[in-house]
Amino acid sequence: MAYSHTNSKGKTYYLHTKDVELRGGRNQTIYYFCKDERSNACDLPAGKNVVESPKTGLPFVKG
Repeated sequence: MAYSHTNSKGKTYYLHTKDVELRGGRNQTIYYFCKDERSNACDLPAGKNVVESPKTGLPFVKG
């Protein structure tokens, strides 16, 4: 089961992860929210918290 967050506007978002390669060749894991739950859904990583954009209501991982 993926981490889900319901924002102040009442919409539910699910946390997902993706490994990307940066220009210098370094690999990095990114976290993003979607309205639907996909196969790469994940739990909230330890030491991170979710913050909501006051303007759009879109959640993002911070930490």
